[in-house]
Amino acid sequence: MVDDTWSSALHRLWQAASRAEEVAALADDVYAPLLATPGVHLVVGTRWDGKHVLRYMRALSAGSDTPVIVATTRSMPGAAVREPGGEPVVTRSAVDGMDDSMWPEAEFLRQAPGASVVACTFRLDQRGWAALALAVDGTADLSVVENRLTQAVDVIVACHTGILQRGREARRASDDALLAEASLQMDSSLDVEDTLRRVARIAVPAVADGALVHLLRSEGPEFVAATHVAVQQQRALEEAGRHDPWLAALLARRGEDEDTVFLSGAALEGSPFAEAGGTDGGADGSADGGANATAAGGRPAGDGPHPTVVSISTLRARGRVVGSITFVYQRPEARLPDSAFLRSLATRAALAIDNALLYELRRTAVLSLQEHLLPSQLPESVQWDLSASYAVGDPMLDVGGDFYDAVPRPDGSIALLIGDVCGRGAEAAALTGLARHTLRTLLEEGNDPGTALSRLNRALRQERASRFLTAVVATLTPRPDGTALLSTCSAGHPPPLVLRSDGTVSEVLSGGLLLGVLDDVSYESHEELIAPDDTLVLFTDGLTESREAGGAFFESVLPARLSALRGSGAAHIAESLAQQAETFRDSGQDDIALLVARWTGVPPDAGLLPRDPRIEQAALR
Repeated sequence: MVDDTWSSALHRLWQAASRAEEVAALADDVYAPLLATPGVHLVVGTRWDGKHVLRYMRALSAGSDTPVIVATTRSMPGAAVREPGGEPVVTRSAVDGMDDSMWPEAEFLRQAPGASVVACTFRLDQRGWAALALAVDGTADLSVVENRLTQAVDVIVACHTGILQRGREARRASDDALLAEASLQMDSSLDVEDTLRRVARIAVPAVADGALVHLLRSEGPEFVAATHVAVQQQRALEEAGRHDPWLAALLARRGEDEDTVFLSGAALEGSPFAEAGGTDGGADGSADGGANATAAGGRPAGDGPHPTVVSISTLRARGRVVGSITFVYQRPEARLPDSAFLRSLATRAALAIDNALLYELRRTAVLSLQEHLLPSQLPESVQWDLSASYAVGDPMLDVGGDFYDAVPRPDGSIALLIGDVCGRGAEAAALTGLARHTLRTLLEEGNDPGTALSRLNRALRQERASRFLTAVVATLTPRPDGTALLSTCSAGHPPPLVLRSDGTVSEVLSGGLLLGVLDDVSYESHEELIAPDDTLVLFTDGLTESREAGGAFFESVLPARLSALRGSGAAHIAESLAQQAETFRDSGQDDIALLVARWTGVPPDAGLLPRDPRIEQAALR
């Protein structure tokens, strides 16, 4: 015969279990149906941790709606004999024969009518177990009681398993989201210091309460970044990261160990993370450390609860160790991240750091190569004021093809040249070096600008160069009256500008075909006079093609910006125009090269014309 009342109650219990967020929420749905079983007078539930410490006890008697709930941390070693293995264990015993050192429920069970107890102990997870005990009298059908008790236990275990599974899934989703966000944050910068700060910040407080990052150098670990949820704790972490010998020795010993290690209790003795007054706290790996702690040696470790759990993960990328990340925790053991998550986070952090380090190495190499493609210094003379500026525009830092030079000539004139090779990279760099040094040699030998460009074009065609380039060569030849003859020859390059002493700006006439396209090309020169305090400005198209968000090019404002710089020296003009173009630019990544020559015609002690900064500022509006 089917017991419809129990079946309905069991059905409701399963429904409640599917919705419950904690096992304790099932108590009413478990206790009431069991108490409705004939012969059952009392239900007592207990919850234990892995050390046989009683954490919780709940008792409800028949005819009562109010349970007695006891929350405690009572250690009961004698209860070890009751701890179940893999499967639930059902026992029958007399109330009078219960040992209080094993049965804390006895104080309730003895108060109930009846002389026997039916109990079931069952494991909830690796860290704890539970028990349900029923006080029954002689009228109870013990087989029915045991059957209902085991069915109720099955629901409780399934509920707890489901809660843990949902918790793991939620945590896994949260961890995946955090790892994805960490990758985005860390990969968004190629600056080494900024990346390291992001690595330290990304996991605090989501993963840990504090973090330290060290790079591995040939001389040992080098502290680079630290963060903590509390400001004073952060200062203590930074101090430990920089100077603590215990931490330095530990990081050096770990070397290339790929496993994440967790340290707590006695393992932290002598460290800046040790508990004040001993190592009792957290010896089990928990994070229940005390407050107002002091590091070993009496050194303050910062205000607030002292971290009692530390994890260290090696940062390995592309087969080499780049450093380590140390997390400190002030939280319960259940909230500590697992090793798999920390390994994944460390791998992403290591790649981000390694990318930043490689980028820095490449940046240094590219800038060094770029410097060798340009003159180390410009010639000096009382008759001219020379200066240049070079701004790298490519964020990927391929070597650009812009170049310039200034060449004193045998007849007392000076030749100024600037050019731009199509494209970037090693091939462009090789062609840049060929073009600059070829032009320099030809101009030093006294060749006029047109001849120098024609011979360079011939050399490019003979070398079967796969890239073309533009260039302009201008010579300044002194005249007895203090002026200079400006002779300009261009090969498809943006025309130079002349800033007159009165602030007017004119464009130097120029033309000519690109270099490296056709075999036989001749180039014509344009001549005009340059007066004292006039300034010649040569530049590459990275300057004029800098584009603002609205679509306008810097070329449209260049004459006005240059005019506002009248009365300025060559260095200020070159630096100011390059900076203005970079500020103006919303799109475009071309390099910017400028070569500026202010013709004095007289000794420099004659001084510059008065410079009015107000004119320059007005042009920027």
